[in-house]
Amino acid sequence: MSLFPIFLKLTARPCVVVGAGLIAESKIESLLLAEARVTVIAPEALPRVQEWAEAGELQWHRREYAPGDLAGAFLAVAATATPTVNRAVFTEANAADILCNAVDDPPFCDFYFPSVVRRGELQIAISTAGESPALAQRLRKEINAQLPLDTGEWLAELGRLRREVTAVEPIGEPRKLLLHELAQREVCGYDGCPSRMRARQHAQEHGFLSAEEIL
Repeated sequence: MSLFPIFLKLTARPCVVVGAGLIAESKIESLLLAEARVTVIAPEALPRVQEWAEAGELQWHRREYAPGDLAGAFLAVAATATPTVNRAVFTEANAADILCNAVDDPPFCDFYFPSVVRRGELQIAISTAGESPALAQRLRKEINAQLPLDTGEWLAELGRLRREVTAVEPIGEPRKLLLHELAQREVCGYDGCPSRMRARQHAQEHGFLSAEEIL
């Protein structure tokens, strides 16, 4: 089976999670981090899920799943400890063309939750297509141990510098080469940062800035 790797924007999109126990908690958290509009359906919930509900971060319907609960959803997660319930959720989602993940039941999944390494806006996602979540978690730990903790801050500065470059230089091979060069360099926040000076020098060399504008 071949999977299509994608980072999906879920901001304000309605997502339904059936279940609110250990299986569901991390999935709910992932959706909240993506700023999805989350509805949880479960008769009982772990303390963290209850706290999210009390804080207004999600809606919690304190009852069992019933057919029709996915109406209007963009994405669904079936995360109960009962396979028949999870498969019923998947069946409803499939009939309504709603993306669905039945946790730990690969044949009943349109997508999988990857193991993710996060540093600010940087995300490195690892998937084994459901073959071995344990291997994905092991690889995540190895990558996480090797990736500097300040990578997120560096990426934020690199992103700001990229926007400065694209505001001055038009699309073309010179700009592309410069951006690749800058991605290899240290970037800091102050105006006299060597990487920023390099970007201005490059713009002058290609006729996009005057010598006075570099200073």
